[in-house]
Amino acid sequence: MGVDDLEGFDQLLILLDYGVATNAIAESSQTTRRAANSYIYCEREGSSNNYAYLVVDDKTKDAVIIDPANPPEVAPVLKQQVDSGKINLTSIINTHHHWDHAGGNSKILEQFKGLPVIGGKQCEAVTKTPKDGETFKIGEGITVKALYTPCHTQDSICWYMEDGSEKVVFTGDTLFIGGCGRFFEGTPAEMNTALNKTLAALPDDTKVYPGHEYTKTNVKFLATVLQTEPVMKLQSFAENNKETQGKFTIGDEKTYNVFMRLDDPTVQKATGKTDPVDVMGKLREMKNSM
Repeated sequence: MGVDDLEGFDQLLILLDYGVATNAIAESSQTTRRAANSYIYCEREGSSNNYAYLVVDDKTKDAVIIDPANPPEVAPVLKQQVDSGKINLTSIINTHHHWDHAGGNSKILEQFKGLPVIGGKQCEAVTKTPKDGETFKIGEGITVKALYTPCHTQDSICWYMEDGSEKVVFTGDTLFIGGCGRFFEGTPAEMNTALNKTLAALPDDTKVYPGHEYTKTNVKFLATVLQTEPVMKLQSFAENNKETQGKFTIGDEKTYNVFMRLDDPTVQKATGKTDPVDVMGKLREMKNSM
């Protein structure tokens, strides 16, 4: 990926794109960009649609790794960053307990012993579960807030981060670009709360970093429900870009993501429902059947 989507976020952010089904590295690219008193370094590896994210405070080099589910691909990059003195790895953070997000914790801990594991109570090797709304710091510059979003799993937590005026949220399998996760352990009412109360309340300019790259398939579904300019623009972007994480905001999602437009008359007509929870449930049913 490029780094334009991270410009202004005055801490180091490393993105690791890894394949959960294979250890083979399909591609690798590195870019470095300096701005003000900080720099942004991005690296990607792997061949699947899962994302792990490494967020590093530039001043202190303190770092957290989010959802490092495939240690054979993630651990070498972490080791290189640690050994080169670029980061001080302080913890693992998980968005939920599913194996393709938290299943690599124990293996990572074999190499990086003693790291706290921050996540829901069902996450592998978890040592700390923050309360809903609880905040903590990465180094000196990044404030992290835990946002409980139960539905995909009951332990799903989205991680909202602020660095000065820049804002990002790591949404795991709760919110995708143009979609949302399946309701494996929850209800339409819970997903409605997660998306349209908890995440929708974030500032509109908050950039979204989901747990998977599902945008191309998501937008195909969106286009069956809404034929609007925002949907068409997202479709065009997805067709011309392999990665979409960090390219869109919470405000953008409100314009095209039908799971966040439950009061839209066109969405209601497509579902045959008007109550928001019923619309949410029907949309998920329709998406599942595609």
